[in-house]
This record gives sequence, C-alpha cells and structure tokens, in this order.
Amino acid sequence: MSRAKKERRRKIVPKTAYLILENGKIFEGKSFGAEREVLGELVFNTGMTGYLENLTSAGCYGQIIMQTFPLAGNYGKITEDFESGSVKATAYIVKSWCEEPSNFRCEGNLDTFFKSENVPGLYGIDTREVTKIIRENGVMNCMIAHSKENIDFDRIKNYKITGAVGSVSCKEIYGVISPEDKCKVFILDFGVKESIKTKLLKSGCGIWVAPHDTNIEEIKGLKPDGILLSSGPGNPADNPEIINNIKEIIKLGVPMFGIGLGHQLLALAHGFATRKLKHGHYGGQPVKNLIDGRVYMTGQAHGYTVEPESIDENIARILFENVNDKTCEGLEYKGGLMFSAEFYPETRTGSERGTGFLFDRFTNGMIKNKYKILGD
Repeated sequence: MSRAKKERRRKIVPKTAYLILENGKIFEGKSFGAEREVLGELVFNTGMTGYLENLTSAGCYGQIIMQTFPLAGNYGKITEDFESGSVKATAYIVKSWCEEPSNFRCEGNLDTFFKSENVPGLYGIDTREVTKIIRENGVMNCMIAHSKENIDFDRIKNYKITGAVGSVSCKEIYGVISPEDKCKVFILDFGVKESIKTKLLKSGCGIWVAPHDTNIEEIKGLKPDGILLSSGPGNPADNPEIINNIKEIIKLGVPMFGIGLGHQLLALAHGFATRKLKHGHYGGQPVKNLIDGRVYMTGQAHGYTVEPESIDENIARILFENVNDKTCEGLEYKGGLMFSAEFYPETRTGSERGTGFLFDRFTNGMIKNKYKILGD
C-alpha cells in the first residue's frame, strides 16, 4: 500500500453503528456509506459475487441485505451491472468491505457509491453468528442505528414492507424494438430486472414494458405475442388487484412466462396458495428439473413460495423443485402456453450454462402460437 493511501486511512475514523434485531440481540460494528438510521427486513445472501446486481434488484426493496461471504466491494461500483437505476435495498451489511477496489470497469468504491445513494452500510460484525440466528429463528426485522439507547423494539417488530410493487414499477408504458423482431413481448413490470429485458432483446424479441396496474384493454391494444410477468418484491398475496388482472390476461390465450414474483402471482391467479419461507432463498440455490432429472445452480432472491399441496394437478404440474428444501421452483400449466420459474433464468449462472433455455422455450412458443393464429 502506498504512503498516500495509508495517510488517507489514518484520517478516516469510521463511526460506531449497531445492528439491532427484533429479538433483542445487538451487534456493534462500524458505519460506511450514508450515516442514517433505517428499518428493514434482514435477509442473508450466500453469493460470492453479484452484490451490485442484488443491491439494485427491485426484489430487495425494503430489505437489509447481509452478505455471508466475508468480503464485498472488491470490484467496486460498476454501473453496467445494475439491475435498475438505483439501489433498491434499504441497507447492506458485510464482514468487511474493500476500500481500494481493483477492476478495469471499476467506477469507485462502495462507501462513495452508498453515500451518493443515501444507503447505509455496516461492517465489522460477526455475520456468521447473525446468519445462524436467522437460519434458526427465521427472517426477522432489524434496525441499523448509531445508538443502542432507548430502542423502540415494538417499532422494529411492527415494521412491514408495504406498497412494494407500486414503488418499483415503471410509471408509463415504454418500448424497445429488436432488429430481428421475432415477437412482441409485453412485460408487466413488478420490478423487472434489466437482465430480463436484455435477454429478451438478445433473443430477437421486441419488448413493451408497462406499469404493474396496466389493464387488459391497454394490453389488447398492443397485440402482444407473449406476456412476461416480471420478478419483483414483497408478499405476492398483498396484490389482489394484480392477481385479478392476471386472471383476465390469461384469457387472451397467448404464451405467458412468470419469473420470481410473476411466478407466484400466476399461481395465485389459478387459485393456488403461497407462504412465507423461514429464511428465504437469497444467493445460489440448486434446482432440479423434475422432467429430466437435471440439476441447475440458480440465482434467487425471494422470501415466499408456492405451496405444492395447493397445486391442482388438473391445471399445472411442478416443473422445478429446490434440492435443499423441496419447495416449488417452477410450474408448467396445461396446454404448454404458460410456465413459470421462481429463480432467475436470465442471470449469468442461469443463462449461459443452465436455465436460459426457458427464454428459448418462451420465444419458440410465441412463434408457434403466432403462426397458429395466422393459420399457417
């Protein structure tokens, strides 16, 4: 390390900050990023990389993410890797963060980035111990504060993520044309990730992205070849109006593909049930294809799942299953026009060596249905 860097470090004295769990446990650490008090739902992420994608994914809205891998920020801030235009997570907790990142695409360190986004960071706590607490007791609310005096634990316990989808969805319809123009995909935006849009465009599809509450008449007017129900945050059952809208969209008879929250909402629209997981799936998760037995390592970030017992076998069958806890990871509906995945098939782990074939299936289904409608 250069003498100048050492001098800079001597001048910076990080402030003490606390992670306060709703069960009364308090962990002392150091602050970086924005210095402010926040409340959120504490989840742990097992990924070794991909912190930028996670932090900017709308699926993390209202959550405080704790990284189980002990070092974060080693490649700094890279705008090209963002899944949205800003950080959607409430805060970020790590064992340690890299103050001097090294990467040819690096645009700065996490401290500067978080300050610009008004997002607090916390480091220097025993993330292993906190992870064990969550695994044993389940996801819990927490607070990041700069004092451990006069803590209002009722306020922490009563915190709830509300209005999540409406907060992250786009406000008006916009389109992106593909030069190949194989199909026109209508994306109902519940917090769509940039990588989903990119994957569809690379597949030769033009896309129309629309707000979460877009009604059936507006969708009909665009004459889509297929509809994608995007990923997003929060409890799927908190969206009865969206669920009723999806019931009407199903009647259009075009191919549909649900991802993440979209997978859960499609299931609820068919009368199935969802429940909250004890500690959620955040990071890498092994998923088994029940048709051919292949296992894929997938990227995930969700706290809810579709109840297998609620699935009517006359309507749908489970397509993918989580290897660890046997939860439902994907559904295929009768007729083959509709299917869904709980995981992210567009991520680097999913698209290039694994489950990216789901996008091919969606595209091919749209093309076949398109020609069928035309009478070819």
